[in-house]
Amino acid sequence: MLLTEIDHVAIAVNDLDAAVDFYNRAYGAEVAHREVVERDGVEEALLKVADSYIQLTSATNEDSPIAKFLERKGEGLHHVGYRVDDCAGALKAMVEAGATPIDKEPRPGSRGTTVAFVHPKGAFGTLIELVQE
Repeated sequence: MLLTEIDHVAIAVNDLDAAVDFYNRAYGAEVAHREVVERDGVEEALLKVADSYIQLTSATNEDSPIAKFLERKGEGLHHVGYRVDDCAGALKAMVEAGATPIDKEPRPGSRGTTVAFVHPKGAFGTLIELVQE
């Protein structure tokens, strides 16, 4: 089994501060990590849930994938992050199984992780992020 657990469920939001405030008031969730990922044009807040996270993510510029997603689909579920021990190996296995990679090679992610994205068209309609800690 290549997947070790769910790393996070990512939710695209227009107003990150408002979303963080809502999750705090509604669920008592606290931000475990917050970061701007310039390379991807996003700011994210990770809310710890057991050994996984809810990742609230918003765009920091109009050209980011999150900005385009929000314009096209509005706020909501953006992707699922699966934790793996070997991101390169998991990406290779997915491609061999017929998945369409967005990232040809793993790259640096937030909080010091290594990540790779797989296109929803090759993964039954869900954007997948492979996450190696």
